[in-house]
Amino acid sequence: MPAGHLPAAPEVFADLPPARSDGARLRESIRALRTADSVLLGVLDDDPTGSQAVHGVEVVTAGGEEVYAAALAGPAATCFVLTNTRSLAEPAASELAARVARGLMGVADRLDGSRIQIVSRSDSTLRGHLVAEVRALQAARRHVAGAGFDGVLLVPAFIEAGRLTAADIHWARTSSGLVPVGQTEFARDAAFGYASSDLKDFIAEKSGGAVSSAQVRSLSLADIRAGGPGKIRDVLAGLAAGAWLIANATEYSDLEAVAYGALLAERDGKALLYRTGPSFVRALAGLEPREPLRGADLRWSRPGPGGHGLIVAGSHVAQTGRQLAVLRARHRVADVELDVPALMAGRRAGEVAALAARQATAALSRSDVLLYTSRTVASGRGAEDSLAVGRAVSAALASAAGQVVSAGRGPAWIVAKGGITAHDVAVHGLRIRRAEVAGQLFPGMISVFRPIDAAPAAMGVPYVVFPGNVGGDEALADVVHIMNGGVVNGSLVT
Repeated sequence: MPAGHLPAAPEVFADLPPARSDGARLRESIRALRTADSVLLGVLDDDPTGSQAVHGVEVVTAGGEEVYAAALAGPAATCFVLTNTRSLAEPAASELAARVARGLMGVADRLDGSRIQIVSRSDSTLRGHLVAEVRALQAARRHVAGAGFDGVLLVPAFIEAGRLTAADIHWARTSSGLVPVGQTEFARDAAFGYASSDLKDFIAEKSGGAVSSAQVRSLSLADIRAGGPGKIRDVLAGLAAGAWLIANATEYSDLEAVAYGALLAERDGKALLYRTGPSFVRALAGLEPREPLRGADLRWSRPGPGGHGLIVAGSHVAQTGRQLAVLRARHRVADVELDVPALMAGRRAGEVAALAARQATAALSRSDVLLYTSRTVASGRGAEDSLAVGRAVSAALASAAGQVVSAGRGPAWIVAKGGITAHDVAVHGLRIRRAEVAGQLFPGMISVFRPIDAAPAAMGVPYVVFPGNVGGDEALADVVHIMNGGVVNGSLVT
């Protein structure tokens, strides 16, 4: 459907069939089927924000079957592998995705009677290496199992953040209401921009025409709500040769019905690959929702050394800029800027990072500290060059954050703003290899990691992963208020 001919949101959402009311029963059925069939769940997360909807599962940053096996041995039998491929050029992203998938499939092969579902978790606003990563995962399955996936389910909905799919159009909730996602700032991304909001057209666009919109099938909300898991299973049974299928969803019960129908189809022999936003992972695992973390839930083995926290901001989307402005207005924070123009002018990254780290460490004894990159976006001459510039800036920011954590008494808590920033701070700054997703600060959004295997100075320090593309203007200030022991009522306004 061409962008200029999209229906308005009221026209679409006024005519939706009634939502399902059997979410709790579906979750119970999903868990029972997963247990009976010994189904594992391996999630390749292209930045560390994909775990926002889950809790009690492990994330790992280091590769290898032994690490994956340890994480999958938990009660949820679910492992997130933080690949950070959204920050990589396409060839490197493809190679890494294939390697991780082969490792996850290898774990299942070692466990008699087990099978593993592979999820390529990506952005709910559609940014990422969609086609390249799916091709890489298809190749990985052919390498391990001798055949690729029969079908690829695209399920980008992120219910809590107002990213919904209806009439095959992906929508984003903004201050102006629901708008087609192709009309948001995210569609103008320097590396992953796009024009289409209709997901059939989006797949055709991103495939360069290799897949036509007419070849893409979909599960409508009528299929999901009236037909239920049986109808969904039957539709999935018809997928072959890696065909694409869109799953519409505006409620968790839609996702849970799709998840159960997919499990039934897999039990019948279908091999399915999932390209999803955060919410579908919770549905596929059959996890119950949990209350947001507050108070004692955020204080673990190490008490806050001085009560002050470190906020690390690398995201440059407009939402982050507004959130930083409100944070400064509401809270006493010391600003420390990482000098990006100096980096781009050729100054050594180590010097730039060390200077910022010294300033932040000194300020941390007096107040919370905001360590941020210069707000002017540093971009390259093309998509790959822009990604390379972003990696260099993020690496310097992570180095500075790591030095702050290791120096003196360190922060009582850390908030990382932006997906790539959160990954690099976790991996290179805090040296996190494994962590547990303790839960979220708001329903289904903004995860808190509890490090299990990390740098000594990071152990016991809550690590808050705050995506660049969620939350209203007050969101970052609210998070800092919560981490300082304050009370915030209600859900996060997006």
